[in-house]
Amino acid sequence: MLKVHRCVRPVGLKSLSANAVATSAFMPIARWLSTSQTVSAHARFAQWIDATTGKLNTSGLENKWKARWAEIKALEKQQMQANPSSSTELTAEDIERLFYVLVMFPYPSGVLHMGHVRVYTISDTISRFYKMRGKHVIHPMGWDAFGLPAENAAIERGIAPDAWTASNIDIMKEQLARILADFDWDRELATCDPSYYKWTQYIFTRLFEHGMVYRKEAVVNWDPIDQTVLANEQVDRNGRSWRSGAVVEQRKLNQWFAKITDYADDLLRDLESLDWPEHVKSMQTSWIGRSEGAEFAFALDPPTPHSEARSISVFTSRPDTLFGVSYLAIAADHPLVSSAHLPKDRAEEVLQYAQQVSATQAAGSDRTQSTRTGVFTGLYAKHPLDSSRLVPVYVAGYVLSGYGTGAVMGVPAHDVRDYEFSQANGLSVLPPVVEPKPASDIQSLETPVFTGEGMLRRIPENGPYGGMSSAQAAMEIIKAAAERGVGKNAVNYRLRDWLLSRQRYWGAPVPIIHCPSCGAVPVPESDLPVQLPSGIEISGRGGSPLARASEWVNCKCPRCSGAAKRDTDTLDTF
Repeated sequence: MLKVHRCVRPVGLKSLSANAVATSAFMPIARWLSTSQTVSAHARFAQWIDATTGKLNTSGLENKWKARWAEIKALEKQQMQANPSSSTELTAEDIERLFYVLVMFPYPSGVLHMGHVRVYTISDTISRFYKMRGKHVIHPMGWDAFGLPAENAAIERGIAPDAWTASNIDIMKEQLARILADFDWDRELATCDPSYYKWTQYIFTRLFEHGMVYRKEAVVNWDPIDQTVLANEQVDRNGRSWRSGAVVEQRKLNQWFAKITDYADDLLRDLESLDWPEHVKSMQTSWIGRSEGAEFAFALDPPTPHSEARSISVFTSRPDTLFGVSYLAIAADHPLVSSAHLPKDRAEEVLQYAQQVSATQAAGSDRTQSTRTGVFTGLYAKHPLDSSRLVPVYVAGYVLSGYGTGAVMGVPAHDVRDYEFSQANGLSVLPPVVEPKPASDIQSLETPVFTGEGMLRRIPENGPYGGMSSAQAAMEIIKAAAERGVGKNAVNYRLRDWLLSRQRYWGAPVPIIHCPSCGAVPVPESDLPVQLPSGIEISGRGGSPLARASEWVNCKCPRCSGAAKRDTDTLDTF
């Protein structure tokens, strides 16, 4: 990714003065270009051809331009030192001369590949071009240095992640120098430097204070042998851990999230103002995935002994099909999938199936087959608008806890996936409750599934809503459900809140202190950065390495000065 900005005052620009910009060190380039035209282009090129071999002297050309650009950089530095920033303020003309080229920072793997060469050649060309036109160009470089790959590499080699990362940065800087990439190395940064991640932590604390980051349980890939969280790429296609070989479990752990879904509608609206290709905007719209509909509560019958599991809440974008519900499907990690809630004669089979689904999802396997697999829980739920109807509850491989409520209503007559699931599991299917406009014989359609909107059929299942359009019926059904306290209007998004935390060592520590009296308390700005403790054994086993650093974990609460503990998760880079 390459960003090019004109008239932008970037971080660090205070070091520039109006005089430094006006008397830019890049003026010598323009003067050189004007004087060099006295010699023909052919003659200039011919002097670099070896008379004996007829080959181009590439090393000579390279050395010439390396020296020339080094001279230019030295002149620029002299100009900036000779004109301190306190001299005058930048004028509009000065700002017009500024040019900022920002290229994506690489992960310091230790090896440049051709993708790096391509991207940095482009930014280098842009930077040099505008320098030669007299612009004052800032072209910085940094290192996206935190993350799991560096930690795993350090574990494999028995060295500290910071030492491994620093070594790789040195190697890649030398490689960038060899391809003559012209970066402002005096502005270099690395995301693993405490002076950098101090600001990552600062942003996090401000988001926390404004309710924009929060903590909740979320599903993770769990290795039951190594007792640690696994990234998706650490789970093989059979759902087993890359290290221990154990079948990976889907377990819920407390995680930190950024509330990006609060801005879903803003993101959608502002897509229209972007000068992007239409297919890209379409992809973004689909990724955000706004869906209007309703949420209905299906009361369990008989109810479970636990008050928190008395009903199943489902989201649907088609409330007009509510009377066509043939079954409910819940995710494998839904709260009801527990021996505390399941009938004793069904618990073993259901829990075994749920574990298989979790392993399949952890492996990222093809979900085509999972749309058809499922198991009956032994539970039933009452239809929200017809208490005489009991709906069977299944665990289904196609339902994800992270989307909506983790439960969906199955309407085989109006959803292809639901139809396939019902056929594979021998479910009785209710007749279609919606028909096309104008009314037609459903059986004359190419498939027994009608997925469009139309008119509600005048059949007993639809009750007083028969004859209404889908849109009218949807409104009336939601209204009736709301009056009974079993439904409401709802908007759902495919976009999920951003999971920020990692149960790893090599990242910026979450700047939160957990106090028994005060709860979660942000670390004061004066105490930032919260630095990673050194000398910790990192094995990739046994959960978060920071949790074992007792001297680091145990601290005082910033509010009440009582005994407290630091958060032991680290942050994704942002």
